[in-house]
Amino acid sequence: MTLPPQLSTGRCSCVPVMKPVLFFGRHSMLPRHVQRLGRDWITHWNGSQILALNSPVPSCVRWAGHCPPWASFPLPLPADFSANWRFHPFFGPWRQFQTSNWHLDNYTQSCCFHLPNPTMKSEGEEPLTKKRRLSGQDDTSAPEQETNLSNQKEVSCLSVEQNEEKHGSRKGTIKRHWEYFCQQSKTMKIAKNKGSDQSSTGSEAAFDFTVMSYNILSQNLLEDNSHLYKHCRQRLLFWTYRFPNILQEIKELDADVLCLQEVQEDHYRAEIKSSLESLGYHCEYKMRTGRKPDGCAICFKTSKFSLISSNPVEFFRRDIPLLDRDNVGLVLLLQPRFHCKANAAICIANTHLLYNPRRGDIKLTQLAMLLAEIASVAPQKDGSFCPIIICGDFNSVPGSPLYRFIKEGKLNYEGLAIGKVSGQEQFPRGQRILSIPIWPKKLGISQNCVYEIKQQQKEENAGEKLEAAKQDNTQEIVIASEKLSSKLRHHFKLSSVYSHYFPDTGIPEVTTCHSRSAVTVDYIFYSAANDDTAAQPGAEDSFCGGLKLLGRLALVTEKDLWTVNGLPNEKNSSDHLPLLAEFRLIER
Repeated sequence: MTLPPQLSTGRCSCVPVMKPVLFFGRHSMLPRHVQRLGRDWITHWNGSQILALNSPVPSCVRWAGHCPPWASFPLPLPADFSANWRFHPFFGPWRQFQTSNWHLDNYTQSCCFHLPNPTMKSEGEEPLTKKRRLSGQDDTSAPEQETNLSNQKEVSCLSVEQNEEKHGSRKGTIKRHWEYFCQQSKTMKIAKNKGSDQSSTGSEAAFDFTVMSYNILSQNLLEDNSHLYKHCRQRLLFWTYRFPNILQEIKELDADVLCLQEVQEDHYRAEIKSSLESLGYHCEYKMRTGRKPDGCAICFKTSKFSLISSNPVEFFRRDIPLLDRDNVGLVLLLQPRFHCKANAAICIANTHLLYNPRRGDIKLTQLAMLLAEIASVAPQKDGSFCPIIICGDFNSVPGSPLYRFIKEGKLNYEGLAIGKVSGQEQFPRGQRILSIPIWPKKLGISQNCVYEIKQQQKEENAGEKLEAAKQDNTQEIVIASEKLSSKLRHHFKLSSVYSHYFPDTGIPEVTTCHSRSAVTVDYIFYSAANDDTAAQPGAEDSFCGGLKLLGRLALVTEKDLWTVNGLPNEKNSSDHLPLLAEFRLIER
């Protein structure tokens, strides 16, 4: 029997009379380890400090901040013990100690622990494990022994929880506020909080709604990448602790549309779907195609929208070596429930692109596939597109080529290194240049990010006749040359809800934070109307109609997050922050 790793350090908050015990893990050659250990752990024990076998442990015991590598948990020591000590003779010979009558029974059954992380400094400082890798350098450190969190038992007691709340250890919460771009929006928000109906404060034609994008951190991925969460207390990483926090966030923010990433399939079926349905949402879900059991979900309030169509997108293609990753997307066409034009619709897309910073070719191709699906879902009878909102974890930073392509609608990738597409690393490894074209013709998607078959049908419906064979041949040559060009385009005029930097200081906003990094990778892009004063450059020539950004839930800095010990923490149970924006549908 060995104790769980979380008992390796800490401070005893309520210690009854017990019989002490030591376990030595899987190492049986104590003298060798004692010799190695003795160089750093030397003490002068007097008679009153010796722990006699089978004797009760005094109530003033505390645990040392560090323990020898061969012990599963540290020695109990008096509160006044010196930092310099050496082992008493009772530790050897080994055979005598091995046969000593030490017991753990009373200890494990009645003791409760407060378990601070051994690598944390004083409250408010950053943990030692939060080591930011230098861009372009491999992580050469030996992989740490990872623990299956789902098999661990949480060690806690009521007195510890009460003590934490009494001393305010749970007081640290991320302070976020609403930023309004319209005074009317602020007035309506206050009226909504007071319980008044939207129709009583605005015109009948106005349709306001909120959209959230939130990567909720799949439990399976958390456990597979536990090295990213060494700054967290173990009990905060259990799904049974995390899900109530996530659900509470969703309740408090009360968005009309939820775009969720890293939604684990078994959790979705067991509790997420039913919990959201009880809050008035209808849920659509698309799981990844590979072995990772998570995916993307879009949930909308049935009181605000009705579903026109649901269109899942699988980025994996068995016949195309480039597309060997299992990321997915989901595109919904929603009908607003309000008195206006019967053909009004809003397109909501959600995705989680590949993480690998060195595979920008895959990221761009996945994005093109998502845009092609949106282009096939969002057209209206007059040839324009209905308003579009694209949410997700794009695993790309602001200002990167992939980000600029989304906002500007064009990208010349000639000579662009694959590792620089997402901007995740300042000095990227693997300087292989993007091939021209990036994806093969058999994918069926043009450089304009539309399905080629549907583009041909559109051209035929526009009145192209077979008798104009010469013109057709000329167009085929132009199209062929375009396919070989290094220019990507899309037809949407998109703006970002967030500006990504605080205007007063220039400090970056942060959407995700763990032991290795704190950056922005999550976004809400939208079709900005001409009169949207919050729209950013690149959206000025949008069609007359679209979405007006009324407000957004402000983001925070990396420093702000580490004041509450990063993410996840006591209150925020994902390593991402939820993004939230309020829009108004502007009709033509």
